[in-house]
Amino acid sequence: MRPDFFQTSSPDSGDPAAELRAGIANSQAHVPPWYLYGEIGSRLFDVITVLPDYYPTRTEAAIFTEHLPAMAKATGIQDCTLIDLGAGNCEKAPKLFPHVQPRQYVPVDISVDYLRGVLTQLQREHPDIEMVGVGTDFSNNLVLPDCVHSERRLFFYPGSSIGNFDQEHAIRFLQQIKSQLHGDGALWLGIDLIKDHQTLERAYDDDLGVTAAFNRNLLRNVNRIAGTDFKPRDWQHVALFNTRQNRIEMHLEATNAVTVTWPGGSRHFSAKERMHTENSYKYTPDAFRELLAQAGLRTVGMWTDDQQWFAFFAAVSA
Repeated sequence: MRPDFFQTSSPDSGDPAAELRAGIANSQAHVPPWYLYGEIGSRLFDVITVLPDYYPTRTEAAIFTEHLPAMAKATGIQDCTLIDLGAGNCEKAPKLFPHVQPRQYVPVDISVDYLRGVLTQLQREHPDIEMVGVGTDFSNNLVLPDCVHSERRLFFYPGSSIGNFDQEHAIRFLQQIKSQLHGDGALWLGIDLIKDHQTLERAYDDDLGVTAAFNRNLLRNVNRIAGTDFKPRDWQHVALFNTRQNRIEMHLEATNAVTVTWPGGSRHFSAKERMHTENSYKYTPDAFRELLAQAGLRTVGMWTDDQQWFAFFAAVSA
């Protein structure tokens, strides 16, 4: 068997150049976080996940190792369609295969091109599982091709990426998933829990500067799409915990006064003026359980590590 590939939507739909320029020109300059990725950004993020201070990936892996059988039992889902949201390098989902025995595996990421090589290799290793790679901007509209089976869907969203959404956006996103569970499906997803601020900030501002490079690489993506002339050397990475919003914020801060231009416009930044690039909301278990309930989902299990730094939820339609 060979995997099939579909690009069903893209963050580049509409007029991304105009949207980017408007965000940059705003009095509080901002750029959507999906521009952190692309080929270089995705590879830099893979490096971030193995850094000593970046605890989410290894903590989540430890939860899987200990609790995967219990997760499968809590939702009772077998012979399923496994839909892997934000699949990236497809490293995590195959660990679920022995426990949920999928007959179809559907990794989903912004760009289907990033999935091609890894999914082709994974298909060789698991020839008995039908595989369909989907490129879509699922943060705004989760569009799956018709060939994705509708029965016994298990949506898998690891890595705490739901923290990139504010509460209203997170509820809309979860409602989209609920609408596609078709009664007998389930959702497994990871969340990062509130903890001491030093641990949180170190995870997003490593000593080697990999996260800083990841953040500044966004400027190259913006230049390509919006025709801007950002110079990464003029900007430094800033990560901080916003206690009022319970979120880590990433910014790019101008190291000196700089004017950024694009066809038909420009924006002056003063020294130390910031451009907002990402949020990562943190939760208590009770707060996230309530968020699921507001989206029409019922929690059937929650598992965490001994330090209670990270949690994994299993939910079904209420």
